[in-house]
Amino acid sequence: MSASERLLRVTAGALAAGLAVLAVVLVGAWVLALSQGDPGPRARLLVGHLVAAALAVWLQRVADRRADRVGRVAAAGVLLVAAAVVVFWWI
Repeated sequence: MSASERLLRVTAGALAAGLAVLAVVLVGAWVLALSQGDPGPRARLLVGHLVAAALAVWLQRVADRRADRVGRVAAAGVLLVAAAVVVFWWI
């Protein structure tokens, strides 16, 4: 495995983990807000982040198990999912 491929896979893994943590934090913020009587994050935002996190973790799982082109494409897919979350939800 080349250094650039290793970097791709490590970066994808970190982003997948970060998306999963972000989704859990948003659900926690939503639960906390509901307990305080506030609306909290909107349902679209929560569902979007949960779907993105699940997709990213699944893609990273594929990337971790495949050393061929499929693994590289899956790792690149994690980067695309993370970029989509940033573009659609945070910018």
